[in-house]
Amino acid sequence: MSKLSIEEEKELVSFIKDWLKSHGFTQKDLANELNIKSSRTSEIIFKIKELYKKGGMFNIAKNLIEIEQKWLNNIKNDYRETPPYNQLDIDSLVNQINQDTSK
Repeated sequence: MSKLSIEEEKELVSFIKDWLKSHGFTQKDLANELNIKSSRTSEIIFKIKELYKKGGMFNIAKNLIEIEQKWLNNIKNDYRETPPYNQLDIDSLVNQINQDTSK
């Protein structure tokens, strides 16, 4: 594969920053998923260039999609693990608040 042009690199960096921000993740989160030790932009770009060499924009997109799917699945699983409050829990909390405020 040929190298990324400077313009393509700038667009990818801009896209990745917006993408991370829209999902509430950081460059450190992305670095962890890409198995790189540093979350510096230059290191992430280096990894992206490696992905490009191995399969072009398709390979970059494929890897970012896999990371996004993993994050979304983790969010769904975290949400499911949190038990919802039921009416008894709320009543108990209100009673406790009333007791605390009456002291």
